Amino acid sequence: MEIATKEQLNPLKQDVKKGNLRYVCNVFPHKGYIWNYGAFPQTWEDPGHTDGDTKCSGDNDPIDMCDIGNKVCSHGEIIRVKVLGILALIDEGETDWKVIVINVEDPEAGDFNDIEDVRRLKPGYLEATVDWFRMYKLPDGKPENQFAFNGEFKKRDFAIKTIKDTHEYWKALILSKTKAKELNW
Repeated sequence: MEIATKEQLNPLKQDVKKGNLRYVCNVFPHKGYIWNYGAFPQTWEDPGHTDGDTKCSGDNDPIDMCDIGNKVCSHGEIIRVKVLGILALIDEGETDWKVIVINVEDPEAGDFNDIEDVRRLKPGYLEATVDWFRMYKLPDGKPENQFAFNGEFKKRDFAIKTIKDTHEYWKALILSKTKAKELNW
């Protein structure tokens, strides 16, 4: 499921590539997504902006988030989250940020305040996340994805700054201060 950024009102719908419905393949040892996967509203990874840290432009989408909480969310469900950290995926030469969060209503949310808490309380989870993002396009015949910062997660403050920056890019888009590049806004 994707936010259809080229369609009016940007509905959530099944993603289509080359006329075919697109699904997330199982990539051993993972079966589908390993977290709730969604996006932050009112953010935009601007393809006209080259990120100073990753040296790549944005991917023309809202910023992605991976909720590590215990509840399996429904498609389109809106949740409040606590930001823990961020991973910089480089997808076909574009920066595609992945914010690691936890649903504030999760029973364990109080134990998580930064990415190091994920490392400590869910051993192997961050490594599995990097592994999943590295390999998830292999079944489509594409190469492994790459990462900025050698695949290391950045801490909460860095993640919050990135979210704020992408919110500013979104505001510039809405106010027509930047070009939309195929977006229907």
